[in-house]
Amino acid sequence: MSSLDATLLLGVALANTVAFALMGIDKHRARQGSWRIPEGTLLLWCALFGGVGGWLGMRTFRHKTRHTKFTIAVPLMALLQLVLLIVYFY
Repeated sequence: MSSLDATLLLGVALANTVAFALMGIDKHRARQGSWRIPEGTLLLWCALFGGVGGWLGMRTFRHKTRHTKFTIAVPLMALLQLVLLIVYFY
């Protein structure tokens, strides 16, 4: 594995961790009635190769599961990102 490959995997892992954490933080803030993370920010982190983390965050925290743009876009982003990673590494 080259250093570029390792850097790519580290970046993808970081984006997924951030997307997952943002879903949890936003769900907690929603329950508390405090300031929320904008939907655009959540979707942006999912689009920046954080789709799997965002999808897992949606499922784990039961967050944004009634919003059509999330229930369709985030799983599609995750699938596309997984396909792109598979193509890149093979």
